[in-house]
Amino acid sequence: FQGIYLVALGWNEGSVGIALSMMGFTALIVQTFAGDVIDKTHFDRRAFLSLAAVATAFSASAILFVHEGNNDHILIYATKVVEGIASSFIAPCVAALTLASFGPDVFDEVMASNIFWGHVGSVVSAVLAGSVGYLMYPDIKYCFLVIGFSALMAVGGVRFLPEGDPLMGRGLQTHEEKEDSKTEYVNMEQPSSAPLHAQASNESMVSSYGSVFADRRTVVLCLTGFFFHFANANVLLVLGELMGSDNDDGSVKRTAIPLIASAIVLAQFTMSGATYAGDALTKKGVGRKPLFLAGLLTLPIRCALIIFWKDAGDSWLLSTQILDGLGGGFFGLLHPYLVNDIAFGSGRFNVLMGLTASCFGLGATLSNLLGQMIVEKMGHVASLSGSLVLSVIPVVLFALGMPETLGQRGKVQNIEVVKMTGRGQLV
Repeated sequence: FQGIYLVALGWNEGSVGIALSMMGFTALIVQTFAGDVIDKTHFDRRAFLSLAAVATAFSASAILFVHEGNNDHILIYATKVVEGIASSFIAPCVAALTLASFGPDVFDEVMASNIFWGHVGSVVSAVLAGSVGYLMYPDIKYCFLVIGFSALMAVGGVRFLPEGDPLMGRGLQTHEEKEDSKTEYVNMEQPSSAPLHAQASNESMVSSYGSVFADRRTVVLCLTGFFFHFANANVLLVLGELMGSDNDDGSVKRTAIPLIASAIVLAQFTMSGATYAGDALTKKGVGRKPLFLAGLLTLPIRCALIIFWKDAGDSWLLSTQILDGLGGGFFGLLHPYLVNDIAFGSGRFNVLMGLTASCFGLGATLSNLLGQMIVEKMGHVASLSGSLVLSVIPVVLFALGMPETLGQRGKVQNIEVVKMTGRGQLV
């Protein structure tokens, strides 16, 4: 939405690319540190989540103060920095609270539900924003109030979330060893008696950063996500520019915002279905690797179809968002699964969530920045062709480099495992 709106105000594509990249560059720097903070924090993780939602709401609404013309760059750049910082805390907070409240055995099922309803919320927000933009045309800027209001609504729901076991939330094993040597994880649905300060005081007993970051699976996941987002992030922006071309007088078409909203809705709706299907297949024993590869393979197909259908009409271009939904749905679902498979037991779950997200963010940032520069200099087809070539790299990387991790959670081979006994007490 913001990219199309800024172009309509008179910004060139390069300036839009820089603006969108500011959020990505900020998140790139902050995300790993944010994950480490969430691991070690003395404070309630729900407070971080609330603050991040409030910052996102105000940042999304700041675009209302941008004047017509290629102006107010500093305002947008500053709000994108704020959004980058806020967004860096949201994903690790949600993952940590889920793991802390339900434990590793139920993590996949609950996380799938979280992601599913997140996509549903995105659909509702996009529909409302698109409707407001259409009804208020030509004052389409008021659609951004919907985004800000949605973020504030999230704050009201945070207080109903359980806090869970803080140490379990960072990926430490809280369990009881039985006589038959089987491991039974403590019921995390009950309140924890472990003091929050135990996270910091026991820092010397968790696994080293190097042993977690240097694990082969970590390296492959980071590189795969980097190249996937490097190829993918700019595609929706280019698609929006192809569908939302200007009127003869240079003004934005009335249908531009609804078309972009439709693209987002279709992708998010498909992501919801992909999340549901991925969760169901995981419960039936389908591994992480085939599902993740299925998501990666959608991107080169999508890029090729957009190039082929660029002059076929908006409905054909819009239909390619189904592939975006399938790819994004499987990728978003499997990401926390893979991180938990790799890091659970090391005490570095959230910092690894942050590290992988930083790598993904770097790819997305470079995609928006370089992709829009290519659009400005060489056109939309050249930018999409670059994405098509790049999209093959993550498929090959993951297929050849990543072993299957299903059933390996807590069975860490190259990472020192710190075990705990009882409820939050380190051995």
